[in-house]
Amino acid sequence: MKIIQVVGRSNSGKTTFIKQLVPHLKTLGRVAVIKHLGDHEFELEKGKDTTGFFEAGAEISVGIDAHKSVVAIRNNTLDNSLNLLFDQGIDFAVIEGFKQIAFPRIVIGNLETENCILTNPCPEDVLASIGAFEDFCP
Repeated sequence: MKIIQVVGRSNSGKTTFIKQLVPHLKTLGRVAVIKHLGDHEFELEKGKDTTGFFEAGAEISVGIDAHKSVVAIRNNTLDNSLNLLFDQGIDFAVIEGFKQIAFPRIVIGNLETENCILTNPCPEDVLASIGAFEDFCP
């Protein structure tokens, strides 16, 4: 599984870039995205059964509708999430943020950082440089 880390300052366009990149990567394989939420926490919807199961202490609570599954998991480390994606057969894990973990990365904006492979690329640039990104194998 290739790790493609995208970093940049707040409001630099990381999310917009990743939304453009995902369809290009999908032509090569299965894609997942992990977003570092930083200082704000994701709120599970109050009053829903899956939230109640999680609040009651379930390690994993899953809700399934006609189009998707929504999963709340008690692991909150990047390594645990990458292991999960690897186990699911994901080919490309795009990571937004986690600047303190220095995978080979794409920089959006003018952030100075180590391990920079590309700065402000277009999706085609990423595909052309795909071999420069790290392979993850637990």
